[in-house]
This record gives sequence, C-alpha cells and structure tokens, in this order.
Amino acid sequence: MARMPSAERRRQLTEAAIRVMARDGVGSATTRSICAEAGVSLSVFHYCFDSKQALLESVIVAITEHGITVAREAIRPRATLRETIRAGFQAYWDHVAANPGEHMLTYELTQYALRRPGFEHLARRQYELYSDTYTELIEQLRRLMPFELRVPVRVLARYLAAMTDGLTLNHLVLGDAAVSAAILDMITDHVAGLTETADGAANGDRPHAPEYAGPPLSV
Repeated sequence: MARMPSAERRRQLTEAAIRVMARDGVGSATTRSICAEAGVSLSVFHYCFDSKQALLESVIVAITEHGITVAREAIRPRATLRETIRAGFQAYWDHVAANPGEHMLTYELTQYALRRPGFEHLARRQYELYSDTYTELIEQLRRLMPFELRVPVRVLARYLAAMTDGLTLNHLVLGDAAVSAAILDMITDHVAGLTETADGAANGDRPHAPEYAGPPLSV
C-alpha cells in the first residue's frame, strides 16, 4: 500500500464513509465496510480515527464542505445582487439534485447523534456548521458587492440554514422540482429585500417572477 500523509488518508476514509453511509445507512456502516470501500486495512482506520464520534464529525464537516464549495464558486458578481444570490442558491440546489443520497444522509446523521447518549454534541456541531457556512457566504458576498443588512448576519445565516435545510428535506420527500425552484425564488426575494446599498436604497425590487404553473399546492 502506498504511503500517504495522514490528513489525506483521513479524507480518503471520510469520503469512503460517506459513500457507505449514504448507501447502507449510518447504523449499518462498520469500520470494516468503510475500510473495504477505501481499500485500506483496519489498522489504518484506527490510526486515523480514535473513535466513531471522530469519524462522524469528519463526515459532517466533509458533507457541509461539499455544498459550500459549489456555492462559494458560484458567488461572483452578476448584473444585480438578487441574481448573484440566486446563483449561489442554484449551485447548492444543483448539488442536492446530483447527490440526493448524500443530502439524505445529513438528516440521518442528525437523528443518529440525537438518539445516542454522548453523541448529541455532533448534531449541535452539524447545525452550528450550517450557520457558520452561511455566515461565510454572506461575508463573501458583502466583499464582492457591498451592501448593508437590515438584520444581524448571525440571524440571517441561521434563517438561511433553516430554510435550505427544510426545503432540502421537503424536496427529498416530495420531489417536485418546479415547486422547489419557486421556493428558492421566494427565499432569494426575501434575502434581497433585507439588503440595501450604502445610500439606503433597497435592493429587493424586481419584476414579479412567472407564476407557478404546476398543480395546486396542498396545505
């Protein structure tokens, strides 16, 4: 087996764990199955991770990074602030559409952690990471296209984390792409409406989006 830096080996095992857990579930993912997926020995696993908690935290961080990477790359100045915000959401949503199993795994990780004494901090870490991620993206956007917010950054970050988390689960269950796109438009409009330029002008005004043409939404 070729020698590999420990940090790189940890990433290899983490990505293997994500694939195994997305395929078989968190509870069914054993160190043996993860090592087989990664093509390494059990001794390598135990050298990299001293506990299952350490592995799960690494998985949570890696999955979050997958999503933030595509959003970070998509956030570059466009004609309007709204278009820039919407492009960031779309990049995240394209990742959801392309990797539904990985996003489904995030909810299973939360429940797994909450139901096991001593693991609860992992669920808290997971959702704190979501908020931290949106804080980073908001600050990135403010550097690219300076604006003022009408709410504290930490409040907006948690709002965005809650909205995208809920919409992702809703989409995984119901699978209506048209409705999901319309909701992303609504979230974008709301966020743009919470911003203003340095001279106090609102950024939220725009022509109405085309009306949703699908079947009536149930309540």
